[in-house]
Amino acid sequence: MKARNADVVGWSWAGSAPAGRPPPPRPWRRLAVVLVSLGLAGAAGLGIGFLAFVAGVARTERQPMARADAIVALTGGAQRIGDAIDLLAAGYGRRLLITGVNERTSREEIARLNPGQQHLIACCVDLDYRARNTIGNAIETRRWMREHGFRTVAVVTSNYHMPRTLVELDHALAESDRVVPHPVVHDGFDPDTWWRHPSSARLLASEYVKFLVAWVRTRFESDPESSRAAILMSRGRPVKVVAEPLMR
Repeated sequence: MKARNADVVGWSWAGSAPAGRPPPPRPWRRLAVVLVSLGLAGAAGLGIGFLAFVAGVARTERQPMARADAIVALTGGAQRIGDAIDLLAAGYGRRLLITGVNERTSREEIARLNPGQQHLIACCVDLDYRARNTIGNAIETRRWMREHGFRTVAVVTSNYHMPRTLVELDHALAESDRVVPHPVVHDGFDPDTWWRHPSSARLLASEYVKFLVAWVRTRFESDPESSRAAILMSRGRPVKVVAEPLMR
């Protein structure tokens, strides 16, 4: 009877954890804890980055702090083109490039939408029909600046699109080139109350993701003209942004 009790006690001591000490965690549990922790940290980082991105979006339109050799407007709204032509008329640049123009949009249509500026549009505005995305806009801006010998450029685009545009231009242009941002603030879009409007929230979230992708991509690409992302973003079609001489 004593031997039997001893066997039971011995088995219990060998197979059970000491009293007061929890059993060691299994490896898969440790991995799960690490993955969850990394996921939470990543989500927190993205959330903080998004809030910083929104905080950096311009709230008001202001005239450029300095004049530039030229002006570039990225299509995406009539207000962008109108603001760019106004800057040209005010002498903030000697020439204007409108990049990413729809193939069905003519110089006459732009002049009709901007009455009183026909002489400027006829003499000092170039139209780029090739760019299909922000990478293409940056490539066309670089080619146009090199063609005319410009070293400084004022860039006109929407306020929420400006951060990604500056990333692409900084990647495409030489270090000695200078970019003067002129963000356009559209009516009805208020970044201070974005959480109240689902459409504004989606727009900012989408632009933030694109900004992150552009920032990461430009860390690894040496030249945007050889960008595989440009081909993917053109949905597999030939990248026309680097294929033809500038149309006037």
